Amino acid sequence: MKKLLLIIFFGISQAFFGQADCATALAVCGNSNITYSPTGYGNIKELVNSGTCLDATGEHNSIWYKITIATGGTLTFDLVPNNPDADYDWAIFGPNVTCGALGAPIRCNAATVIGPGPATGLNMTSTITNALGGSLTPYCKYLDVLPGQTYYLFIDNWVSSTSSTTAPFSLTWGGTATLASPFTDPNLQPHPFNPPGIPAANPADPREVIVCENPALFDFSTLSAGILNGNPNFSVSYHTSQNDALTGSNAITVPTIVNTTTVYYYSIGYTDPANPNSPLNKCKQIGLFKFRDGKITANNVTLTQCNNNNAGTAVYDLTSAAVIADPNVTKKYYNTISDLNAGINEITNPTAFTSAEGTIYVKVTSSFGCSSIAQIILKFHPVVVVNDATIRSCSIETNPSTASFNLTGAAVTNLNGAVKKYYPSVTDAVNQTNEILLSSTYIAPSGVVHVRVSNAQGCYAIAKITLVVIPPVYSSILKDKIICVEDKTTLDAGPGFNSYEWSTGATTQTITNAGVGTYWVKLKTGDCTVLQNVKIYPSEQPVVSSIDISNTTVTVFVIGGTAPYKYSLDNIIWQDSNVFNNMKRGDATIYVKDSYNCDPIHIGIVVPNLVNVITPNGDGYNDVIDYSALAIKKNLVMNIFDRYGNMIFKMDKSNGYKWDGTVSAGLRVPTGNYWYSVSWNENDKLSTSIKYSGWIVVKNRD
Repeated sequence: MKKLLLIIFFGISQAFFGQADCATALAVCGNSNITYSPTGYGNIKELVNSGTCLDATGEHNSIWYKITIATGGTLTFDLVPNNPDADYDWAIFGPNVTCGALGAPIRCNAATVIGPGPATGLNMTSTITNALGGSLTPYCKYLDVLPGQTYYLFIDNWVSSTSSTTAPFSLTWGGTATLASPFTDPNLQPHPFNPPGIPAANPADPREVIVCENPALFDFSTLSAGILNGNPNFSVSYHTSQNDALTGSNAITVPTIVNTTTVYYYSIGYTDPANPNSPLNKCKQIGLFKFRDGKITANNVTLTQCNNNNAGTAVYDLTSAAVIADPNVTKKYYNTISDLNAGINEITNPTAFTSAEGTIYVKVTSSFGCSSIAQIILKFHPVVVVNDATIRSCSIETNPSTASFNLTGAAVTNLNGAVKKYYPSVTDAVNQTNEILLSSTYIAPSGVVHVRVSNAQGCYAIAKITLVVIPPVYSSILKDKIICVEDKTTLDAGPGFNSYEWSTGATTQTITNAGVGTYWVKLKTGDCTVLQNVKIYPSEQPVVSSIDISNTTVTVFVIGGTAPYKYSLDNIIWQDSNVFNNMKRGDATIYVKDSYNCDPIHIGIVVPNLVNVITPNGDGYNDVIDYSALAIKKNLVMNIFDRYGNMIFKMDKSNGYKWDGTVSAGLRVPTGNYWYSVSWNENDKLSTSIKYSGWIVVKNRD
């Protein structure tokens, strides 16, 4: 790339300007091609009658070049005029000579163009070193050169009365040697030079440097660091013509008014810090550029956002304001124009900027540094109007502290097309968390929920819905009842209800002729209906738990039912006492009823006909106590006790429920008084316990 630039720059520059004297010879910098159209012979007409192969008149249309060898080898060149009739002569002096003492040329050629053609130079096949005018050998032998040697090359577009053709020429270097140039030596130029500006739309046009207005006051020195790219011992100057760029004349050194039509030139030069007379110091690399108007215009924009829940602020994405179409600009946002101008208090959260309605200022800067200022007007969408509401709903029978609420029926807004979502709390409504999905059948106790009402723009407001559970209203009169199982009664739900519906089908306040059982009634109060259960229980029958019989006294013990109890032996005459005296021996029936006066219960008993004296002497009369007649009773137990309370005999199945006045081993008890206890359970469904006790006299006469 560096070589290509050098070729282009020299080709262009030498087509317009040349150094026509030896003392001001142009430096050949590197092996780049040369294109030039010499005109005239400079300030001094040199090589007149020089005794060389050249015409005695010396120069006609000439140019001088100074060549410095970088690496040794062979050196050739081809010089080709643009017009085949143009006749070019040339001579090389050196090595290491000065303009005041050039000496004889070491190569010289003034061959004719008639026949061999216009091309001339040095090549690897020619063996001659000198060709006089009219020669048919346009090429001389190549040069063997060494590093550091310098040579002068004189080129003349020869004209006369018989040949007047002038034309530019192109010169191409060849051979193995290289020519010195600070622009091709990586030790001198470690980095590439960067041309200023950006490529033009047409690659053939000069590069373009962007300015932000036209015309503009421009400081050219701001381009220098970018062009030089850190290469030491190089400098750059700026000019309005190519001639000035080549000679370094008339450099622009102060900020200057520029426009977008003039072509400007920059010239890169090298200065050898160790040798101020180095031929490389004359090397120039030039380029051209123009200015392009990069002015940008930002447009004022209005952003409209939601004043959610009428908070007085909205969240704006300032970066969404289309103040300019160019996506490559940078934008900075400020609350005031004074902050923008001072570059202070920049808004650091432009994508989520919370603000009331107002104006924000944005500074838009292009990638070329051009800037523009615009206003962003912050506005609110119309506020979503909502109002709080209350919903009342009948309690749920199985959980009367709760009700099923249809939240969608709450009249919280008149906005058409509103979107409503329901939440347990304000925080949930704002953050849209824990949404109530079953909004038409929301089961809850009394309390509040919140509804987020949104419009087509996505703006929202939050309303409160108060939930009121209507408590169930039951009859305070209707109570469970206890009646005799054979009786009927009346159930009364009481007044004050809108309607009644009994499980019997009746729709009246009361129902009659109700027997034992379970009933319900639906009681309606307002829009709510409750179902109230009521039971009619049969009264609990009393139960004879046990009976004690002591001689002719019978005591009845009762449990269950509802005291006080009534007792009877004939179901006609009733007494409050549970004791019957002077009972006749034999079978008897005892009747019992409780306070409900229901049909009595009854139980049959036996009052034993007990012998109180036995004389166990074997005469067959009163020898034993015999209770074998009670053997049919359940759990029959009979025990005999002495006067000290010691059990001395047990009558059971093994002895036939009989006692003959003896104890174990057949020993007779002494004559005296003894006590007995008899107990059993009647063979009824309750296995009523009977206990019978008394005394007996035993007389042993032996």
